[in-house]
Amino acid sequence: MDTSNELKNPRIIIRKKDRILEVFEGKKFVKTMKIVLGFAPIGNKEIEGDGKTPEGEFYVFTKNSESRFHLSLGLSYPSKADAERGLKANLISTDEFESINKSLDEGGMPLQKTKLGGEIYIHGGGTDGDWTDGCIALENEHITELFALITRGARVTILP
Repeated sequence: MDTSNELKNPRIIIRKKDRILEVFEGKKFVKTMKIVLGFAPIGNKEIEGDGKTPEGEFYVFTKNSESRFHLSLGLSYPSKADAERGLKANLISTDEFESINKSLDEGGMPLQKTKLGGEIYIHGGGTDGDWTDGCIALENEHITELFALITRGARVTILP
């Protein structure tokens, strides 16, 4: 795979209210892209199937070149804060909580199939209204460009 376009210190900021994704190289602004969100875009993701896009600090744990939505970047949801909330609300077990935290400490993929939801990706598929199950969608040409720029481990901040 050609990695010559990858940024050395990539960072993504997603502004849900404005429906934009901003790409940075360290503190230097690189590009803005239009996005759409989950079918229930207001508020933070709480449970599987709520159609909300999570808010908070994440990282890209995988780059999927065989996504059913053109290309995709997997985000490290649920976060430690989400896992803590889920444990306190009895949505996840202690074992699930520990598994999520261990994966996050190792920079890997947190447990994806819990009552908190999972499988949150930045992917293609178009920007015609909020249609995802909680993911962030772009036009295919934009995810192609982003996929080439972003490295595994890139920090992603999702703001309300």
